[in-house]
Amino acid sequence: MEPVSPEDIAAFRHFNRYFTRRIGALDDHYLGQDRPLGEARLLFEIGDGVSLRELRGRLALDAGYLSRMAKSLEAQGLVRLTVPPHDTRLRLIELTDVGRVEVKEQHRRSNALAAGLLATLTTPQRTELTHALATTRRLLRLAGITVALVDGATEDARACLDAYAADIDARFPEGFDKTDLVRPEEVTGDAGAFFVAYEEGRPVACGALRTLEPGVGEIRHVWVHPDARRLGLARRILAELELAAAEHDFTVVRLDTHAALTEAQAMYRACGYAEIPAYVDHVYADHWFEKLLAGAR
Repeated sequence: MEPVSPEDIAAFRHFNRYFTRRIGALDDHYLGQDRPLGEARLLFEIGDGVSLRELRGRLALDAGYLSRMAKSLEAQGLVRLTVPPHDTRLRLIELTDVGRVEVKEQHRRSNALAAGLLATLTTPQRTELTHALATTRRLLRLAGITVALVDGATEDARACLDAYAADIDARFPEGFDKTDLVRPEEVTGDAGAFFVAYEEGRPVACGALRTLEPGVGEIRHVWVHPDARRLGLARRILAELELAAAEHDFTVVRLDTHAALTEAQAMYRACGYAEIPAYVDHVYADHWFEKLLAGAR
């Protein structure tokens, strides 16, 4: 991981301070309503109803803090807290009629605030800002995703592989047989590696590395959930697999891919993989790639 420069840190913090002040995030009466930003955001996130457990994960809130906010909103008649009969460990929160009116007004005021900020810009400037905001959101999402080395037999690993199999089964004209998936013992410990990427606690990507022959590793099943694509996450998984290959004393990594996966082929070429003749007879392979590892020990 490359070190972060003091200039980058200062720029990020400066933007945070400017933006939070500009939208009134520090005001106890956010958007002119009788509540701070935290409670206003919680009302927005409740939507058609949700469990407090899901809200904790989604908003990364302390359980005690969330509980206090929920009780405050309940006392104001804006939300209703209930315990479902099928699971007494859960607490559900939903908007009351008064709460829905409050959220509707919140949307109106938020739109008015945004329109007021954008009104002084020209149309090309608004387009530039919109594109910049999309890039900022994409990169911040990627920065917030963690990639973890896991045992190939874990529930998250197998769930990712099941999702991968379902995805390519729909894309391959001939379908896909799940028996082609790597076995846990092939991608665990000295034999290889398995990585899972998490966004807010949810598995959203994976990639596997196994031993092909002495000194040679094979990358398999690089997959990203549709909701997390176009963030640059596949390249991040690939980089983790290459680092793991070097740690396993592999001097080269190979992989194959299907003709239907044109985006995967483009990514591998862009990441320094050279197309080679077939190194294995694989029913789902149409293209074979190889990369020499400069960092192998």
